[in-house]
Amino acid sequence: MTELAALIFNLLPQTQCTRCGYPDCAAYALAIADGAADINQCPPGGAQGVKRLAAATGRPVKTLNPDNGLEVPRFVVYIDESWCIGCTLCIKACPVDAIVGTNKLMHTVMEDECTGCALCLPVCPVDCILLENASGAATGWAAWSQEAADRARNRYAFNSYRRKRETNENDERLEAKALMKLSDLEHHSQHKGTAVLDKKRAVIESALARARSKRQAGHSPP
Repeated sequence: MTELAALIFNLLPQTQCTRCGYPDCAAYALAIADGAADINQCPPGGAQGVKRLAAATGRPVKTLNPDNGLEVPRFVVYIDESWCIGCTLCIKACPVDAIVGTNKLMHTVMEDECTGCALCLPVCPVDCILLENASGAATGWAAWSQEAADRARNRYAFNSYRRKRETNENDERLEAKALMKLSDLEHHSQHKGTAVLDKKRAVIESALARARSKRQAGHSPP
């Protein structure tokens, strides 16, 4: 990340809501620095956020782009536990790990950590997640704080690290299982014919090669 992109990134509210049209605040910061995105695409930052970005980039202040959303009070979500079925989809959708719970048990939102991104709403199959006004009439940075943004940034970074680690660990388990079967394919197959075993061996080896290639690509420097 360039110095300008890092400066822009630190001026964003870190809600990770994707309303700017990018997958997270870091991607939006990079796009602004590269000239691919405008400075008025962040509804959580509101008008004050646009002014902050204008000062950092030297671009003129402009009104918030309504295509990305409106500047509104800050909302947090809460879960109607009487309807929650414990599917964990909201937990997986939350970018800052602000929802706690486990499979088939009710979930709870840590309101102090919720950024109001609302990414959990569309994934809930029983519509048990509701929005609650957390800032009254205050909007944009008047409804948020740099401390909250810094905390959200750190929680998102840990969330991203954890998910990547879990994916790698799962891939390694699957690879170990595939290698074990490959080492004694005849014993692990109901079909003993040479042609069938050779075909299975080729399929497993091809899948392993793709998995290794994908993992190596993910570890390559940007």
